[in-house]
Formats: sequence, structure tokens, C-alpha cells
Amino acid sequence: MIDWLALAESLIASPWLYAVLIAVSFLDSFLPLIPSEPVVIVAGVYAGTGQTDIVLVIAATTLGAFLGDLLPYAVGRLLGARVLARMPPGSRRRKAHDWFVRELEARGGFVLVTTRFIPVGRYLATLSTGLVGYPLRKYMLFVGFATASWSAYTALTGYLGGVVFQDNALLGIAVGVGLAFVVTGVIEAVRVVRRRRGVAAPDPAVD
Repeated sequence: MIDWLALAESLIASPWLYAVLIAVSFLDSFLPLIPSEPVVIVAGVYAGTGQTDIVLVIAATTLGAFLGDLLPYAVGRLLGARVLARMPPGSRRRKAHDWFVRELEARGGFVLVTTRFIPVGRYLATLSTGLVGYPLRKYMLFVGFATASWSAYTALTGYLGGVVFQDNALLGIAVGVGLAFVVTGVIEAVRVVRRRRGVAAPDPAVD
């Protein structure tokens, strides 16, 4: 297995670093074991010390993540009809499917942007969005914003650590990873609270 973190650090002074960022963010969009966040944070830390270009780090990561998110969506679109055929009306799976369709119609942008910051959530959301046939144009718009936001946040988290701890790159990396975990935890907590409130809210009466 490729040690992506070691590979990125070995190429810090090389233009090939940006190819690595594209590859790792692309693969991480559908392979949970690929550690994109630490790699992007490391690139951001070294941008804070002037060894990489923060704009190129963000651009490369955004490109890879955007292309990567298209793959599970495409797989979902291909399998959508077959999966729906195995969900009899009234079954739990069909109810879950219909609920997700309604959620996307009401707040598709919120779902796709917030789940991009949650490693497991991003895989489930992009695949499920394809399975339920969410419109491609809207999907690309929201995913474009989501991946750009995620890339900027992740790289700038490392950049901040690199600026503050220029003389200690390891400490800068540790701070960057710590901040990333904190923010991801907050996003997940907000998502859970919103979901519970949605479940608790009574359905409007139907005449």
C-alpha cells in the first residue's frame, strides 16, 4: 500500500506534489482507507513555511475531490433502477429511499456540503445521491462548492499551523490535524441535532 503521507513529504519541493494531491483527494472520495486530510494538511503546513504554493494546494485538492465525487454518483445512477426495483412500496428501505429524496429536494446543498467534511458521510451521500437520481447539474454545482470549501478549509488549517509554528513543522502538522478533527466533530454534532429535530417535528396534517 502506498504511504501517501511519506510520498507527499518527499515531494514537498517538487511540482509532482500537486499531482499527488489530485490523486489522493480523488481516491479518498470513494476509498475510505485513503488518508487525504493529513496529506492536504501537510501540504498546507509547508505552504505556511513557503515551500509550497497554498493556491495550488487548494486547486489541486479541489480538482481531485470534485472528480472523485463524480464516480460514486455515476455508479449510483447506473445501479439506481435495479436498487429501486428491489424496494417494494411500504418497505423500510423504500421509506428510507423516499425520505432521502425529500431531503435532497428540500436541502440538497446542505446535505452535500456538510457530509463532505465527514469521511464516512461523504461516501454514503454521493453514492445515495446517484441512486435516487438527483439531477446531475445541481449535483455538480453543490459538489463543486463542497469540494472547494473542504479543500480550502483543510489546506488553510495546515497553513495556519505552518505560519504559527514555522520552526517546528511537526507541531504545525499536529495542530492542523487537531483543528480538523475539532471542526469535523462540530459539523457532525450539528448534523445530528438537526436530524433529531427533524424526526421530532410532527408531520403537518394532510386534508
